[in-house]
Amino acid sequence: MKGNTAGKLEKILSSDGFAITAECGPPRGADAQVIRNKAQVLNGYVDAVNVTDNQTAIVRMSSIAACAHLMAMGLEPIMQMVTRDRNRIALQSDILGAYSLGIQNILCLSGDHQTFGSHPEALNVFDIDSMNLVRMVLDMREEGRDMSGFDLKKPPRMFIGAAANPFADPFEYRVIRLAKKIDAGADFIQTQCVYNMDRFKDWIRMAREEGLTEKVHILAGVTPLKSEGMARYMARRVAGMDVPEPLIKRMGGVPKKKAAEEGVKICLETIAEVREIKDVHGIHIMAIEWEEIVGEIVETAGLMPRPTLKS
Repeated sequence: MKGNTAGKLEKILSSDGFAITAECGPPRGADAQVIRNKAQVLNGYVDAVNVTDNQTAIVRMSSIAACAHLMAMGLEPIMQMVTRDRNRIALQSDILGAYSLGIQNILCLSGDHQTFGSHPEALNVFDIDSMNLVRMVLDMREEGRDMSGFDLKKPPRMFIGAAANPFADPFEYRVIRLAKKIDAGADFIQTQCVYNMDRFKDWIRMAREEGLTEKVHILAGVTPLKSEGMARYMARRVAGMDVPEPLIKRMGGVPKKKAAEEGVKICLETIAEVREIKDVHGIHIMAIEWEEIVGEIVETAGLMPRPTLKS
């Protein structure tokens, strides 16, 4: 990136390192201590932390504010930004504001539809989609102009991320969509949770054959399961999620008190297998409201200590 001092995540990925990111959901209130508590258990174990943007269309502390709290605790945030709630004016304004606070990473998303959240009657915006958002951030960064063509005195030199789901149908379209996000300007990709390893490997192979893995850094999503019920819910109720039946049965084959432990074992097995796949550059640990398990997972997976990079 032109004239930019890269953040830790960008430096690790650019040096062919294996990156670890995790996720942090802001609270349904203004209590900053909730963010500080999550930061405390993640600090030292991950290279950057995604901060969700009103995930599941439920009102929460803003991603920008939560990112600022994480930085104050010494963590590098990845600001998630959804197009559901803002038009292009507000999106660009928030990007400039975030960068002025020192936020260097952004993950561009469309966002869950408001009918799934706590305000189903709310009007959505979707002025642009996530693909356009990626392109917009790229143009602001590289061309130094906003969408109207106005020159920016200090462009936001942000490291741009996008999401990918290797498991949604039609499967053949998954790589085409990945290519479009890369063409739009994505520097890194975080995937949906990997449970179906065969399909994930097929997706990586197809991306490699198209030359896409040479153009972007791919981080595989992993989520430790807590119970058989959670596995079944994700398989049946979460769109685009692929949780194979044998894995669900495995979770159900242990005593309930041991289910979370078994879920962590499965997560560790997934990480070990992912690390052996060429062109996977890291993992994104989505421990939903279970941030305290991230350190154990990273340590047990043999991914400590994390690299310390000079500024």
